Amino acid sequence: MHIVIVNRWPRFSDGVRWDNELTRYEEFIDHDRHRVSYVVDELGAQGVLADPAKIASCVRIGDVNDFDALRGAVAEITELAGPVDQLVALSEFTLEIAARVREALGIPGPTPDEVAVYRDKVRMKQELIKAGLRAPRFAACVDPSQVLSFAEDCGYPVILKPVDGAASIGVHRVESEAELAELLPTVDLSRYELEEFIEGDIYHVDGYIGAGSEVRFQVASHYVSDCLAFGAGAPLGSVVLQQSPLRERIEAFTQEYVSALGMYDTPFHLELFLTPEDELVFLEIGGRIGGGEVPHLLNKLFGVNLYEVWLRSLAGETVPAPVKSGDPAGGWLIIPKPADLPARVVRAEPLSGRVPTVWRELLPRVGEVLQPGGAYDALHSGRFILLHEDQAQVETDIQHIIDTFEFEATSA
Repeated sequence: MHIVIVNRWPRFSDGVRWDNELTRYEEFIDHDRHRVSYVVDELGAQGVLADPAKIASCVRIGDVNDFDALRGAVAEITELAGPVDQLVALSEFTLEIAARVREALGIPGPTPDEVAVYRDKVRMKQELIKAGLRAPRFAACVDPSQVLSFAEDCGYPVILKPVDGAASIGVHRVESEAELAELLPTVDLSRYELEEFIEGDIYHVDGYIGAGSEVRFQVASHYVSDCLAFGAGAPLGSVVLQQSPLRERIEAFTQEYVSALGMYDTPFHLELFLTPEDELVFLEIGGRIGGGEVPHLLNKLFGVNLYEVWLRSLAGETVPAPVKSGDPAGGWLIIPKPADLPARVVRAEPLSGRVPTVWRELLPRVGEVLQPGGAYDALHSGRFILLHEDQAQVETDIQHIIDTFEFEATSA
């Protein structure tokens, strides 16, 4: 099999930063058995650690999320190393573009239509409503008058969001008609939707779906704050749910919804609400591995590397269902960068010695300059992964970190 891997992630070798350490292509895809080629950008080149002698071809482009550039690179690899049997793209932002390249070049694998059910936030809700399942009311942003009419009917606040975004980038909570009217001219309406605001706590579920849309592995977690608030400067984290009636409800909900969407052979990251009326309501789903500290926490708690499961499956291996042994607790927390950037770090006090549940922490060094940009895996003011046998203790310690973490930076 000729496998082409599209990679936009670096791998770090300082022994401190753990981002992308689980995406070990050279270990999980047999480079002797298969011809393996890569398409990378500047950062992605730093994440290809396979023996160069075992790489069939490697093409570097400016941006792997540029459709024309990616299609050209894959076509070049086809000329150099032969027809492509599998085009692998693990990043949320590259899933749709890779599907379009497959379609353009006649490569097997998920099509744009299949990917749309877990990338296009309008399409996924359409499919769920068609199946008779509850989803927030929504409207594609066709023109401003229709959008304003929907918002008036729905009632404020409403959520304005990209249909294919991630990490709450470009998402707005809109409080009034005047605010919405001011926002609409600033966005590409063809790529946005308006959505009903749902009051409630937010949970996420991370796992893997088998060939028959069966959920083979899932872990439910309760968010601390939410992704939209993180974009406005609030800490973000989550705590793994231990056995409870609520967790059982969420697990059943997850199976019902991924089946309705027809998802298969893919990891997933699902988000949902628990309303004050005790109703579970779908928020959105991605056909990829959760971001931030999620995969690292699950790998530590359960010994399940979702990247390994995904990559081995893509390489044609029969992968046993991941086993969720025991009922451990754990969580993670990210304290975001300061609002005014770039900023030079003056103080970032370690907590691993003072908070026993902290398993890993990543702090910027004094004197380091924090730059704008990046999502949850950027170098923030502080990132923490916590482990304990009791969910309540993890929740308490996350709040303790939020209340006591000492960080100081000045304008750079």
